[in-house]
Amino acid sequence: MQAQIQKTRWTEHEAALRAVRDTVFIREQRVPPELEWDEHDSASVHFLAALPDGTAVGCVRLMASGQISRLSVLSDYRNHGIGKALVCAAEDEARQQGRDEIFLHAQTHATSFYESLGFSVTGGIFLEANIPHRQMFKILD
Repeated sequence: MQAQIQKTRWTEHEAALRAVRDTVFIREQRVPPELEWDEHDSASVHFLAALPDGTAVGCVRLMASGQISRLSVLSDYRNHGIGKALVCAAEDEARQQGRDEIFLHAQTHATSFYESLGFSVTGGIFLEANIPHRQMFKILD
């Protein structure tokens, strides 16, 4: 399944970014809307995965702190490399910004996915939006 990854800003593709995150986080994972939408969206660099027909199927953001967050792929499009492509795009952007490392808060069920991309777990399990997470980081070469 081929999806095009596009670097964007919140102001350019807010509707598509909201649609993906609303489906994955708010509807599927039951994250309260007041926890999903925050002040970091407008200051972050976003990446949107879309099918050739323009349908948005995934997204991620790179925050000003160097944190990758809000990785989400619609359920019908998971396990096709879209999540990996989104993380790699955010990682490339971090390198272009001159960062030495990046970090993220991974849902515990996804730690092996991030480990396969070169991230390492640091610290214990904590709750974010009532979902168990672990902090992970990656040194950029």
